[in-house]
Amino acid sequence: MMLDLSAIRFDDKGLVPAVAQDFDTFEVLMLAYMNREALEKTLESRKAHYWSRSRGSLWLKGETSGNFQEVISIYYDCDADTLLLMVEPKGPACHTGERTCFFRRIDEWGGPPPRPERVIKELFRTIKGRKDAPPDRSYVASLYSKGRGKILEKIAEESGELIEAAGAKSRNEVLYEFCDLFFHSLVLLADEGIEIEEVYSEPLSAKRSGS
Repeated sequence: MMLDLSAIRFDDKGLVPAVAQDFDTFEVLMLAYMNREALEKTLESRKAHYWSRSRGSLWLKGETSGNFQEVISIYYDCDADTLLLMVEPKGPACHTGERTCFFRRIDEWGGPPPRPERVIKELFRTIKGRKDAPPDRSYVASLYSKGRGKILEKIAEESGELIEAAGAKSRNEVLYEFCDLFFHSLVLLADEGIEIEEVYSEPLSAKRSGS
């Protein structure tokens, strides 16, 4: 059932700006434009469609590149003249190959460090991507190529080193070894086909917490 789009204020060219934002990380990915048909097709398919002002034609994001944007939700602002698409990107948003079109800064103020969950998500995405990398050019790819046994061997090794560091009461060494163990545990998750979102959503039962 198509929603009533009469509230959306398209401009005199029949267009409305549409901002695409990553549903998980809240990163702004791109700014594009939609006409009524693009918005309707987006609502019907739940894949982002836009209107190309340069080509004068409708386009499905990812149709040629495979970098689709699965649409989770769509909002419009208080003036009803701008759309916000919360999407799950299936690849880079920018034609340059960058994850977001907003990868260049005009200020020199610096900024806050990225949120931990975003760092972990990006790290895990990279680890998964190494499955297709040549083993002689990627450490993670070499682990995959040697099989599950090698991955488990590294986890056992890093676990032992973490315990040893804790016994020596070296705070810096504990932190270092924990990160090593965490990294190799992520490799195991990727090898098992477990997504990082499953880790976030895994409930801690009363039995696990000991309560």
